[in-house]
Amino acid sequence: MKEVIRGILKSNELRSTHSRSEILGLFLDSGYALSNAEIEKEISEEHDRVTVYRTLRTFVDKGIIHKVLDDSGTPRYALCSDECQDTDHNHEHIHFKCVSCGLTTCLEEIKIPQISLPKGYKANEVNILMQGICKNCQKN
Repeated sequence: MKEVIRGILKSNELRSTHSRSEILGLFLDSGYALSNAEIEKEISEEHDRVTVYRTLRTFVDKGIIHKVLDDSGTPRYALCSDECQDTDHNHEHIHFKCVSCGLTTCLEEIKIPQISLPKGYKANEVNILMQGICKNCQKN
């Protein structure tokens, strides 16, 4: 895991710091979108709120993670696919929030369909959130 983290940071021209490594490892382990509060709860106490915020901002700017909007009003973040870069985020996929466990996941295999806007409108970003029961909760 440490080599994967170092590789991601190096390929994005980022120094490997303890906070970056720990936060990136958390994303790699989780498999679902995380909020600032969830990240702060899971990482060591030596990383303050400002460090977490700056690390998330840097990861978004570099195309490592993307912001996920759900119905909670709290920004969450999830890993980007390999197609994302600092100049072009390519994460127009469906996000799914489980009403049972509350986790929000990226369904990258389901692309957002092309939507034609009225003349004079230009979309910068599209977000679609589906809600239901995830496959893990359905098993239980």
